[in-house]
Amino acid sequence: MAITYPLRAVPGFYGTKPGIQIGTYVSSEASDEDLQFLQQLGVEWAMLNIVNPAHHTADDYCRLSERLAKYGVKIYRIGNHGVHNVPEITLGLPGRDEKIEEFLGFLRNLQKAGIFYHTYAHMGNGIWSTGHTAGRGGVQARVLDIKNAKGHWIEKVFEGELTHGRAFSEDELWDNYTYFIKQVVPVAEETKVCIGIHPDDPPVYALGGIPRCIFGNVAGYQRALDIANSPYIGVCLCVGCWLEGGTVGMGCDVIAAIKSFAAQKKLFKVHFRNVSNPMPEPWQETFIDDGYQDMHQVMRALREVQYDGCIIPDHIPQMLGGSRPGLAYSIAYMKALVQAVNNEYAAVALP
Repeated sequence: MAITYPLRAVPGFYGTKPGIQIGTYVSSEASDEDLQFLQQLGVEWAMLNIVNPAHHTADDYCRLSERLAKYGVKIYRIGNHGVHNVPEITLGLPGRDEKIEEFLGFLRNLQKAGIFYHTYAHMGNGIWSTGHTAGRGGVQARVLDIKNAKGHWIEKVFEGELTHGRAFSEDELWDNYTYFIKQVVPVAEETKVCIGIHPDDPPVYALGGIPRCIFGNVAGYQRALDIANSPYIGVCLCVGCWLEGGTVGMGCDVIAAIKSFAAQKKLFKVHFRNVSNPMPEPWQETFIDDGYQDMHQVMRALREVQYDGCIIPDHIPQMLGGSRPGLAYSIAYMKALVQAVNNEYAAVALP
């Protein structure tokens, strides 16, 4: 019988190797060849994106788990756009209670399928960008100039000074978050599903009349975690978003954030990506090795705190040849960094 290792980051999950786990996004409609490609890369964990919303059922999750298992891949997280970046929840709009109930039902379906983690984002007007630009060697990469940007989520576009017709106050945002999370916590604890909350992207105050005061800086994060007051509510640390805000905007650098959240046992997942520079200047997304952050130091910090959850590449610049070359490059770079820091840890006995 193969040896497996229980993950401390997300209880209920088991890896075939100890320590930092490698995952990536996988479509629910991935071909057998797509899954074989992941197997060839040695990817063990899937962040599964459901294409057809009708397939958000426990039975479908179990069916998809069985299919991925044939390629040595396990589900770490299932993306559900219907309960992610929900204006009704974030802004307290009509339909809020129905969306919260949908979220709670989703958590119960995850439990039935043996999936114990979910990433949640709390943005009220989407992810903002200024399109794409050419990066190293002509790769296509997302760019943001905050003076000329729009928000996007699913099929919605948010733009202008007031994306929802008026300005919202910080107090409103905090009241809405508290209303939401106080209903989520009992169900998260009942189902034992850990929820990692993703930083605002970009972490700018404010966008379209909505203050990004909760998940746009370390102080907001800490207050939000304290309000939740549950071991099942923590952080999906997007390194790229943290780098977008920078040390000044976020209130600490990404290394300090890793150490703080890990010390609280709140670090559930990590998006491992880099950007050209922090705001307020325009920035673009880059390959792991081509931004302003030394990502070896990020990986080293993860190893120092003995993080054993999943790291994934995110927003990979588009190379020639479709999506596979960029994914392969990113996974290989990440795996090499994991091996390097594991060797460093063994050699010098990092604390």
